[in-house]
Amino acid sequence: MNWLANTLTSSIGKKLLMALTGICFCTFLSVHLAGNLTLLSGSTMFNSYAAHLHSLGVLLKVAEWGMLLLAAIHILTGLTLFYQNWRARPQSYELKKRAGGRTLGSATMPYTGILLLAFVIMHLLNFHFVDKSQTTIYAIVAAAFAKPIYVVLYVAAMIVAAIHVSHGFWSAFQTIGANHPKYMPLIKIISLAFALAVGFGFGILPIYISMGA
Repeated sequence: MNWLANTLTSSIGKKLLMALTGICFCTFLSVHLAGNLTLLSGSTMFNSYAAHLHSLGVLLKVAEWGMLLLAAIHILTGLTLFYQNWRARPQSYELKKRAGGRTLGSATMPYTGILLLAFVIMHLLNFHFVDKSQTTIYAIVAAAFAKPIYVVLYVAAMIVAAIHVSHGFWSAFQTIGANHPKYMPLIKIISLAFALAVGFGFGILPIYISMGA
């Protein structure tokens, strides 16, 4: 087991953990977006979707705790790598260039990650850890998006999420060994399409609901 511990605590091991947990979160985002899009069909459809989720009982709890564990690994590993990189290069370059495929997503990964963590905490407090005994989940969502400030924050957070996954998606596949001239261009196109789907798909919902749909 020492080889496993040594691998996971190495720089390459940490990047591999980031990649694998990142792919898991991209999968979660896809499923979560598909479910949330039922908001566009009205309260009955969305409440039915929410009821179906809660009917899973212990399976849902296992999935939630699993996602919490993956989040802890992803965040702690990401912060560790960020700190190590900062220690290795404490002074910023005098001139930053977009060399080597450097993009907005790659340049801001630590910062967009921290912003997303703050948003997820706020999101859970507003939608997950609330009393649902006297109301429906659709009513809770509609009440939240009736507040302009929350609509703005939510849309802004989805733009940040799109920027984050625009780099994280293809970078994860690169880390696990899919960095091949034949496949990487297609993976980067899929990454951009996925980022746009996340940003637009999630971002349109608060605007739609706030307009009294």
